[in-house]
Amino acid sequence: MSDQLIFQDTYISIAYHAEEQYVLADWIGFQTKQSVLDGCERIMETMQHFECSKVLNDNTNVEGIWSSAAEWVGSEWFPRMRLAGMKKFAWVYSPSMFSRLSTDKSLRFTYDTTGIEVFESMNEAKEWLISV
Repeated sequence: MSDQLIFQDTYISIAYHAEEQYVLADWIGFQTKQSVLDGCERIMETMQHFECSKVLNDNTNVEGIWSSAAEWVGSEWFPRMRLAGMKKFAWVYSPSMFSRLSTDKSLRFTYDTTGIEVFESMNEAKEWLISV
């Protein structure tokens, strides 16, 4: 079964994978604080719409630093995602060192990282995400 495309823009595409019941967020290119905020809100809306609890967050195609949004992601968005029902969040690192540092910074601002894992590859992330 293929992914159902929910939203697409220059900075992100969001799809729903019905068979394994997860939201797939594919971030693209350089991110700004506003693109991160907007994209994250769309991920949460999609998760709530489909009443699913898993997100595959792919940063493979992200370039550069986006640390201006890191504190918001960690201290505000992740707690709201939990309240919205998130149980598992698989985060795939970008090959860009600056993007990786932004990811790590977000996690340092995250009070409870239970159910949030970072991976080097999509295959590892997906395996973990769909495992019981």
